[in-house]
Amino acid sequence: MTKKVLVVDDEPGIVNAIAYALRREGYEVDTAGDGEEALAKAQIFHPNVMVLDVMMPKLNGYDVCRKLEDRDDIGIILLTVKNDIVDKIIGLELGADDYMTKPFEIRELLARVKALLRRLEKNTAEVKSELIEYGALRVHLDRRSAQLGEELLELTPKEFDLLHLLLSHPQRVYMREELLEQVWEMDYAGGTRTVDIHIQRLRKKLGEPYQNILQTVYGVGYKAVPAGSFA
Repeated sequence: MTKKVLVVDDEPGIVNAIAYALRREGYEVDTAGDGEEALAKAQIFHPNVMVLDVMMPKLNGYDVCRKLEDRDDIGIILLTVKNDIVDKIIGLELGADDYMTKPFEIRELLARVKALLRRLEKNTAEVKSELIEYGALRVHLDRRSAQLGEELLELTPKEFDLLHLLLSHPQRVYMREELLEQVWEMDYAGGTRTVDIHIQRLRKKLGEPYQNILQTVYGVGYKAVPAGSFA
């Protein structure tokens, strides 16, 4: 099945260049010129990947990411003129999968789109109809959802992936670098601080006493306690 890419940027020259290159590679492409149009197109076009500019009118790229938090299987590559690590971490925190700083080479963007599609396909193939239970905490791998009792936890895609990985291997200690490699599958410039921020956010969302499931192994990384601790 032909993969779909939605290209979102308020500069027509950039949109046209990216769209042309993607179509030459065999992708089905749609475009949008601002954040509001991007959200509307995403509902109709159902892209596999969204190439999304950060600085746009009406809704910026970060706002689009926020409104797409509950998306299913849409990979996001952010385009930004900023080279500030804080701006990049914000995008990743909001669920983006990758980023590129303008100006960039079209060939590199094509390579990143291909790599992201491979990761998405791999993740989909590995999803099983499986349930992880820690007392009242239930993680549904097939639905990519987590709930405490009757409350559905609002997790970003990366937060879910991180929680899933740790709970799937209780007591295994993961170094921060390992978590970066396995959850993000890239050596992001944000470094291990990105992992720490995601753990902090997960603990806050889990609340007491479930935040204690995720334990810090000082000087090394993180691990999950055994499920029996919360039976």
